[in-house]
Amino acid sequence: MGDTGVRIDGNTLRLPGGAAVRFIRTLRLPETGTHPLPPGLGEFPVRRVSDYPDTVPEQWRARGGVMLPVYLREAMWLSFGGTLEPAALQVGVGKVCAVSGKPWSDRLARDPQNYVVLPRQPWLDGINSGKGTVRQFVAVPLGHGATVEGQVTGEEVWGGVQLQSYALKKERLAEWRETQQQMRSASGPAGGYGAAAPMAMAAPAAPAAAPRRASAMGLGVGGSMRQEVYRDERPLSDWAGTPAGRVFVHLVTPPEWRRITGEAPPPSPVDRAAYTRAGLPWFDYYDQDAQDLAPTDALEGVKPVGDWLGDDHEPWQPPTSTQVKPLGDAPGKPVEDGDW
Repeated sequence: MGDTGVRIDGNTLRLPGGAAVRFIRTLRLPETGTHPLPPGLGEFPVRRVSDYPDTVPEQWRARGGVMLPVYLREAMWLSFGGTLEPAALQVGVGKVCAVSGKPWSDRLARDPQNYVVLPRQPWLDGINSGKGTVRQFVAVPLGHGATVEGQVTGEEVWGGVQLQSYALKKERLAEWRETQQQMRSASGPAGGYGAAAPMAMAAPAAPAAAPRRASAMGLGVGGSMRQEVYRDERPLSDWAGTPAGRVFVHLVTPPEWRRITGEAPPPSPVDRAAYTRAGLPWFDYYDQDAQDLAPTDALEGVKPVGDWLGDDHEPWQPPTSTQVKPLGDAPGKPVEDGDW
């Protein structure tokens, strides 16, 4: 086991190299049609695996990382707000790159691009599966072939989510900081970044129980939404050649979360028709200066979870045009890393 340099700040994962990642609960989209960006419904709680050595599965202890609770077919998105300096972030689903569809790699690649650039990419709601669209991340159990991992590789071995961050090389980062300083000087005094998120509290004592095999969960895909995955405008040589940090994110069923941590899981997701009827907002995001990455064949062909697990019978009520809002253009204990 080794210190990854990753920290939990509230429910935010802070990776070396400057990347900040939160996992956001959201409404699951219908698997037909293309939709606006669904709203955020709060953060998933995140806990360190190493805080529960007596109750997590042995395999999880070997992989290290963190865990979060998720319901069957619950949707999520990754928020990168709070990333203060440029970072390249690889996002894996079962060790398949969510941007390129290629196997997990310890190197950044450009053809096809296997990472997102922060903070330009404000969030990622799913795999890069179409021109200007992504297919939503949806939690499913391993063993049915419904995960992205199962469909792309033919096996379901890893599950979970993998994150790996890269910083700019020292000279490029110094140049970026100098540019930012000049911009601040030209515009006058600027406010801070806001109050820091609350620090992660020490984990509560886990209930005394023998570890056992937990239900393994991974990410499949759901409905399609309008979202671009932006092309990196920097030369690949601007980025460090080795990762600054990485973390394995285990997905836990709510019953297993309660057994492992002793905590109550979040309530089940809100009914999406009720959300729409209440007149609450959906979103469209557009960056006129950024260029969308074309999807690869591997990800374009991934089928939604309904094709594997049966139809989605949850009622759907599309938002009205007035509900779609346009959007403009740490500290804490270390997270342990293991073999994965």
